[in-house]
Amino acid sequence: MNNFNQELIKLIKNGVSPFNTCLYIKDILEKEGYEELKENEKWQLKNNKYFIVRNDASIIAFNLNKHLDKQFNIVTTHLDTPTFMIKPNPEFYENNYLKLNVMPYGGILNYAFMDRPLSIAGRLILKNKNGLKKEIIALKECSCVIPSIAIHQNDKANSNLDLNTQIDLIPLISQDKNYSLEKLLKDKLKIKDKIFDYDLFLYNMEEPQIINDTFLLAPRIDNLSCTYSALKAFINNFNDSINILAVFNSEEIGSNTYEGADSNFLIDSLKRICAYFDLDLSESLANSLIISADNTHARHPNHDDLSDHTNTPSLNEGILITREINGTTNGLTSAIFKEICLKNNLKYLDYTSRNDFATGSTQAGLSLKHLSINSIDVGLAMLAMHSSLELIGLKDIYDLYLAFKAFYQTKYQIKNNKINIK
Repeated sequence: MNNFNQELIKLIKNGVSPFNTCLYIKDILEKEGYEELKENEKWQLKNNKYFIVRNDASIIAFNLNKHLDKQFNIVTTHLDTPTFMIKPNPEFYENNYLKLNVMPYGGILNYAFMDRPLSIAGRLILKNKNGLKKEIIALKECSCVIPSIAIHQNDKANSNLDLNTQIDLIPLISQDKNYSLEKLLKDKLKIKDKIFDYDLFLYNMEEPQIINDTFLLAPRIDNLSCTYSALKAFINNFNDSINILAVFNSEEIGSNTYEGADSNFLIDSLKRICAYFDLDLSESLANSLIISADNTHARHPNHDDLSDHTNTPSLNEGILITREINGTTNGLTSAIFKEICLKNNLKYLDYTSRNDFATGSTQAGLSLKHLSINSIDVGLAMLAMHSSLELIGLKDIYDLYLAFKAFYQTKYQIKNNKINIK
């Protein structure tokens, strides 16, 4: 398990923006012999391991066995995380400081991003005499910081955490009024071309920490923990079913982008697979199951009042089957997943939130707008969700990997009111 944890930490350290995470996953798949397919080219599926990338930020991979049943085993996760996105025309000089104009990306825990070592990562669009080109980058040193106000200057700091995202959460990068983001990037990355446009994010540079072989304290746990478990379980895991891993961008901002879960990326990929092997898409989907994997809230050690009466676990208590009004889990799909866990001696728990707390959408729920398929929402309990540092149980992440590994090896059939799982 130590090697598993170290590989997880490596993903978290490298997954500093959606673009960097997607590239890192792509590199792992290529090293394992997976071949990249292009959406704007004709597919020739002569091998058994493939992946597709859309907009440099979402990736779908699939495994093909020699014998293919009309069934998909699909796990979906997301790779974006709450942070700050850099606006166009980003620099402005004020109060003897050069500051960076940013916008919150997702529902960030505002105060948790103050006084942190922040750097910059994402995608650049470069321009030279030959035209435009893309480059995915990550600065490796601290580039900016969002300073808090000292307790001496704000006697309500410990009682009022009301921060204005347009005023209080603006990072400073220099005191040189002639400095710029472009100069910073060119100096650090040795870029000679013009930076014509970009999709850039701030990221917390603090190192992931394992606490007493029990907890992981790290940035970007939501949702790189589920993503790692799913990726690790998927690689080279074959079944007569077509095993699919879909890792989407944009979940934290609604998924309604070109490459998000609410796009046609997944259904387009399934259509092309079915067309190539002369499989009926509707029949295949009716025989299939999609698992949406994302994290949810653990029982808080100091605030039990935030938990549901009976369905909020602590860290390291097991894989969570999430049942919410706006989710996709139902009794049938829950029973199938529970049976898979029981057959593999894995502990699971049902999870529901308090009725007076809002819950978010899931990748599968958004994908179901485009395809009809049995679905379930699962995940892991965590603390400090959407903070710049989050906390999760290490055993839970490993057990989720084992559950996904078993799912990818499972055959199931629903016929005449009977559910066969093997």
